[in-house]
Amino acid sequence: MASATPIPAGDDPAPKPKRRTFSAEYKLRIVSEYDAAPAGEKGAILRRERLYHSHVIEWRQAREAGALDALVDRRTSAVRPKKASEQAELERLRKKVARLEKDLARRDAALEVMGKANALLELLSESAD
Repeated sequence: MASATPIPAGDDPAPKPKRRTFSAEYKLRIVSEYDAAPAGEKGAILRRERLYHSHVIEWRQAREAGALDALVDRRTSAVRPKKASEQAELERLRKKVARLEKDLARRDAALEVMGKANALLELLSESAD
């Protein structure tokens, strides 16, 4: 019977894969090469570049629409619009104010309960005397 050896915590056997990104120039080059290839060699291009036919279809449609910008992946590219620093700061401060108001309401309720408990204990101690 073989004993299982535990895997150390830092050595993940299957690290999370990183999403590939392609530049607009690369996409245009691959689409041109794919379109120029004879029928039997198109699959070889896809295998060599580790791409799917759907990549070429999507990139070709974007090229034909004249949208070179559409070839840039907006989810992962550096051109992804960022919030203005003022808006980001404003959003952060609003969240902080909401959190602090919630904490303040909780403390006020706790102080009110403690005050009532203190008054009740004083009444009880006076009646015991």
